[in-house]
Amino acid sequence: MGWLALDDDELLAQCRFERFRVSGPGGQHRNKTDSAVRLTHEPTGVVGFASERRSQRQNRSEALARLRRAIALEVRSGLQLDTYHPPPALQRILPRSVQTETPRKERIGPKHREFWTGVGPLLDLFETVQGSTADCASLLGCSSNQLTKLFASETHLWAAANAIRERHGINPLRR
Repeated sequence: MGWLALDDDELLAQCRFERFRVSGPGGQHRNKTDSAVRLTHEPTGVVGFASERRSQRQNRSEALARLRRAIALEVRSGLQLDTYHPPPALQRILPRSVQTETPRKERIGPKHREFWTGVGPLLDLFETVQGSTADCASLLGCSSNQLTKLFASETHLWAAANAIRERHGINPLRR
C-alpha cells in the first residue's frame, strides 16, 4: 500500500489511461484534439483528471499530480500505535521546530511535489487516533497548534482532517 512512494512511471503502470475531448473554453484548438486525460488507479479506484491544457502531456502530468493528492486524501491504512514512529515522508512535512531525524533543509511544504507522500501517513495516523489533534500531535512530537497549522496549510488537507473528525463525532477544526 505504498502507492505514494512509487515514482511516476511505476504509478502510471498501475493506472488505466483514458484520453478524450472535452467542451468548454479554449476555442477551436481545444475541440480538435483528445487532450483531456483521466487516470484511474486500478488497485484503489481513485481517479485523477485534467483537461485545462491543450497538451495531452501536460494534462497527464497534472492528472498524475491530482491522482497522488486523491490517493493521499482518500486511501487509509491502519497503524499500530504501540510501535509507532513517523515515517521519513511524514517527518519531511512536519513544522521546522519539530525535532526529527530529517534535516531542516529537507523539509517540504504544500507546493512541493512530494508533499502528498507525507500527507498519506499523517492522515492514516489522524484516523487511527480517531481525529484527536492532541493524541496525533503527541505521537509526532509537536503541539496541537502546530498540527492544526499543518492541516490549515492546504485546503484539501484541511477538508480531509475535518472529514475524519466528523466521522468520529468530533467538532471540526477552526482556523
